[in-house]
Amino acid sequence: MSSSPFRRIALALAGAVEGAHQGHADFRVGKRIFATLGYPDDDWGMVKLTPEQQSVLVEAEPEIFRPVPGGWGKYGNTNVRLARADATTLQSALTMAWQKIAPKSLERFQAKWIPVRVKKTRQNKKIEPRSDSIGTEKALGPPRGRKKP
Repeated sequence: MSSSPFRRIALALAGAVEGAHQGHADFRVGKRIFATLGYPDDDWGMVKLTPEQQSVLVEAEPEIFRPVPGGWGKYGNTNVRLARADATTLQSALTMAWQKIAPKSLERFQAKWIPVRVKKTRQNKKIEPRSDSIGTEKALGPPRGRKKP
């Protein structure tokens, strides 16, 4: 997997925007960063988790996740090896990081909002005047599909 799916998944979360921090792309909710790309190099991403979440992910998927080296890793900052992570794993890690940072109002919104890819199609809908509207047929003209008598 490359940085493109990481970026796409991160930006699909409610309120997420892309910025830059210390020369790396980052993803924020408000002014708070929940993930970055390119640290320590282009093969890695980083998600801000709780230490407990980090422990579970590192133990379950050691080939994908590792604590960020140094002091930041002790607080839950976790590197993600992009080449080994699939979309489901990235979605899960990024959502956990987003939930740690996002305000509660956005979390409620996100729980109701599930991004679904929908193919856009043009549909011909028959538009009829409402039955309780008087005189709209004169104003709007005859309904589509019917010829004026």
